[in-house]
Amino acid sequence: MMSRQAFLCSLGSLYLSLLFVFLLMDVYARPANNSVLKEKAAEGKDKDENEILPPDHLNGVKMEMDGHLNKEFHQEVFLGKEMEEFEEDSEPRRNRKKLMGIFSKVDINNDKKISAKEMQRWIMEKTDEHFQEAVEENKIHFRAVDPDGDGHVSWDEYKIKFLASKGFDEKEIAEKIKNNEELKIDEETQEVLDNLKDRWYQADNPPPDLVLSEQEFLSFLHPEHSRGMLHFMVQEIIRDLDQDGDKKLTVAEFISLPVGTVETQQAQDIDDDWVRDRRREFQEVIDANRDGIVTMEELEEYMDPMNEHNALNEARQMIAVADENQNHHLELDEILKYSEYFTGSKLMDYARNVHEEF
Repeated sequence: MMSRQAFLCSLGSLYLSLLFVFLLMDVYARPANNSVLKEKAAEGKDKDENEILPPDHLNGVKMEMDGHLNKEFHQEVFLGKEMEEFEEDSEPRRNRKKLMGIFSKVDINNDKKISAKEMQRWIMEKTDEHFQEAVEENKIHFRAVDPDGDGHVSWDEYKIKFLASKGFDEKEIAEKIKNNEELKIDEETQEVLDNLKDRWYQADNPPPDLVLSEQEFLSFLHPEHSRGMLHFMVQEIIRDLDQDGDKKLTVAEFISLPVGTVETQQAQDIDDDWVRDRRREFQEVIDANRDGIVTMEELEEYMDPMNEHNALNEARQMIAVADENQNHHLELDEILKYSEYFTGSKLMDYARNVHEEF
C-alpha cells in the first residue's frame, strides 16, 4: 500500500507536469506576429542597434511600420508622456487621482464633461508631445552615428555602425568600405541593408547625396515627421499587403497577414480576435468613403498623426466607447469606469471612491 508521503510526492509531480504542459500551450497559442513577442525580442537586442534602426512602433501613429495595428494608440494619444505612470501594478487610488487630474485638464470650459472638440484638442497636444520626444531622442541617436561630429552622416558611416551592431568588426568593415572591397554579408543582413538604403534615399532631401543632416535623420527614424517619408511608409505597407498589384487594399488583403498557429482553441480565439479587429478598423475607419477599397491616399490620411480631422474622429470614437448616458460627452464617472480603455489600467471600486476624492 502506497504511503501518505509517496502519494503526496506523486501528486506534486503530476501537478508540475500539468503546469509545464499548460505553459507550453500558452506559449504556442500566441500569434506569431504578436507585438508583445516583438517587444521581448527587441529587449534582447544590442542597445546600439536599437538606437540606429528605425523603430517598428511609432508613438501616436495608428499603425506599426510592419502593417500591424497599434494596440496602444488610444492610451498614447490620451496620456502622452504620462503613459509610463499608469502601470498595471500601480496603486488604484493614485491612478484615480492622476486620471481625475487629466480629466480637469481636458475639460477646458470646466462644465464637468468632455466634448469631442475638447478631446480633439487634447489628442493633438498629446501627439505633439510624442513628436517632441522623438526629436529629443533623435539628437542622442544622431550623435551615436556621427563619429566625426560634423553634423552630417553619410550612408557609409551609417552602414559601418549598423554592421558593427550586427557583430561585424567595425574597423575591418570601415577599411573594406574605404577600399571598395567586397563585404561578406549574409543574405538576411543584406536584405535589411537594402531596405534601409531605400529609406535613406527617401529621407535624403534634394539634391540627393546620401548624406543626412540631423533633421533628415529624424525623418529616416521617424517617418511621421515628414510628409514625404509618411508617403513612403504607406507605400511599403501597401506593397507588403497588396496581393494583386493594383496598389490598393481590399478587406481580404488587409486581414491576410500571417497570424498565429491555430492548433488549440485558445489560439483560434486569438486569431479570430486579430482578424475581427483589423476588419473593423478597415471598414469603420480607414475606408473613408466606404467603397470597400482603401487607396494609398486613404491610408496616408489614416496614418498621419497630425491630421486634425482624424483627431476629431478619434475623439468621437473614444467618447462613444464610454458614453453610457448617450449625451455625446464624457463625464468623470464614465472615464473612471472605462479607465482600462484610456490608460491601460483598471481602477477597482471606482464608483465607491470617486466621491471621496472631492
